[in-house]
Amino acid sequence: MFRVFKVTSPMSLGSWILGVSSAASAGAAFLNAIGRLRRVSDAARAASAVSGAPLAVYTGTLISDTAIPVWHEARHELPFLFGASAAASAGAASAIAVPPAEAGPARRLAVGGALVENALMLAMEKRLGMLAEPYHRGESGRYNKVAKACTLGGAALLAGPGRRSRFAAAAGGALVLTGEVALRWSVFRAGSQSARDPKYTVIPQRERAGAQPGPRSRTRPGSAEASV
Repeated sequence: MFRVFKVTSPMSLGSWILGVSSAASAGAAFLNAIGRLRRVSDAARAASAVSGAPLAVYTGTLISDTAIPVWHEARHELPFLFGASAAASAGAASAIAVPPAEAGPARRLAVGGALVENALMLAMEKRLGMLAEPYHRGESGRYNKVAKACTLGGAALLAGPGRRSRFAAAAGGALVLTGEVALRWSVFRAGSQSARDPKYTVIPQRERAGAQPGPRSRTRPGSAEASV
């Protein structure tokens, strides 16, 4: 994938973003650990920060660029959904590692990401209509319920007792992280379930075909066919 750089290919762009982000993050961590080449370490951290946001939305963009019905039709929301999920995960992990007195920004990031993520998920399900059925059925539906319960419950803990209690902060962060894993699996399983059922492909195709205007008549005014 590194032999070409194709702007119109999510796979090509994603490979380059992943390569830059992982190399920059690993390099910055290594140089910081050994305490050498401070300027190079600062530049690597900057590159890691800049490439972090595209990396967070890359997978959502990639799967929405497929023929899987529930993914492709959600192409407007999935990148933002994955980005909010990544922000919530980063905040939750930081809230676990940092003492509560110093973890205010991490808690706000986790709580904000969880709220935005759930709002986006509800808006996406509403817009998809019938295509959102897999998110409420089978394995995807179970993961979806776990994701909502854990992210909202974890956000509540972080916003309340987690501001003072290290245990509550750790529990809230763990719940948010669990919810984010469940969210990704819910999206993954929803794609598999929609791909197995032909109605999620056939019905939208028929609706799009019915919405298209029919061919214009080529009959000239005043002709014999027009007068019939």
